[in-house]
Amino acid sequence: MASITTDPQWTGQGPDRLRDYGQTGSFAALPPSAEVRRDALSRLIGRTTIADRCTMTDRFLVVRGDLRTYKIHLGSANILMEPNDAYLCIVSARDPHAGLFLPFEEDGRLALILSKAFLLANDTAITDPSITRQLRA
Repeated sequence: MASITTDPQWTGQGPDRLRDYGQTGSFAALPPSAEVRRDALSRLIGRTTIADRCTMTDRFLVVRGDLRTYKIHLGSANILMEPNDAYLCIVSARDPHAGLFLPFEEDGRLALILSKAFLLANDTAITDPSITRQLRA
């Protein structure tokens, strides 16, 4: 998927129409590539230590933390926090292709979604002030 909505470095700044596009595109219906990702993720997540904290919906991996419940979009990997669907900005500080190697995935999005899910399932252990500020807002 080629879109500004899939760029984890994009902050949503810019003209209103571009920001609106980013918000709606970031959580839109899944393209075929993300549907494949959802199928792969549904098989993988059950084998993880956070399986009991995760639920799969049509467009999201829902992760129950102790502070909040999070919806990770399976297309963009962007996150909404319940109860009010506030956007949670988590920017990857390292190369998304480093670490976990999934030979069947080209863009690293599945690994990014998994890493965010593990982080958010243990949300009380997060110490990064830019994230904790958002969680407690």
